[in-house]
Amino acid sequence: MTQFIDLHSHTTESDGSLSPSELVALAAETGLSALAITDHDTLSGFLQAREPARAVGLDLVCGIELNTRMSLDGPLNRRAVHLLAYFLSADPPAAFAKWLEGEQKDRRDRNARLAAMLRSHGLDVRLEEVELRGKSLTGRPHFARVLVEKGYVKNAEEAFAKYLGEQAPTYVERQSRTAEEVIGIVRSLSGVPVVAHPVRLSLPREQERALLLKYKAAGLAGLEIYHSEHPPELQAYYHQLAAELELLPTGGSDFHGEIKRDIDLGTGFEGNVRVPLRFLDDLRSAFVK
Repeated sequence: MTQFIDLHSHTTESDGSLSPSELVALAAETGLSALAITDHDTLSGFLQAREPARAVGLDLVCGIELNTRMSLDGPLNRRAVHLLAYFLSADPPAAFAKWLEGEQKDRRDRNARLAAMLRSHGLDVRLEEVELRGKSLTGRPHFARVLVEKGYVKNAEEAFAKYLGEQAPTYVERQSRTAEEVIGIVRSLSGVPVVAHPVRLSLPREQERALLLKYKAAGLAGLEIYHSEHPPELQAYYHQLAAELELLPTGGSDFHGEIKRDIDLGTGFEGNVRVPLRFLDDLRSAFVK
């Protein structure tokens, strides 16, 4: 019997709606063999989930999602690249912990600028009310919730398309390091860096390939093949691309709970995510001493 896993999920410690213990319980109920908690800019969710995971016999993987930017000239340089990092120490060096604190501060600064930008476009959105929706770290999904609640948009998808996404006129970028720099930081800590949801790179295929080769030279280890935004034909393409570039395949639902109601833990959007346990086994074999 094939065992399935989920290597991309979020808790209330970043922008998910389930607490770490609730997420572990759902993973056990769903029948997952392993789960990676990959909250944005924090390991807190993983730390809180360790004991509940042990209690139910769930293989819990330490992960994190980090914001970076493309190192390209021109307007593409403002485009974000999200990296997943696996197998980091749950007790990271002081320098890394301090850097994460800086990333969290940058997120808060971006949120303040984003709220101001939305108001300048006639949307009555205050940072304080958005932060009430985020229990630990506030992100764009919390802004989307406020926009929906106030009737400016019908759903989160429309909120990102009109106001919060990278192509929206009110988009506000974070002051992130380049992907190459962050890949180097992760590798220096014996972590495994992976490009998350590559569909969001939104590049022509040849340019996308060249960028991934550039990241591989910097130490990139894997590519997220299965993701809720990847239909079967795109999964097949990324699977082939990863093999050609000698990047290890990974996958996950990018589960957020109520914030993204159409995405289920372990199975993604309408069942399009089924990540085999061998993906995790291959990652461990290649990188965990």
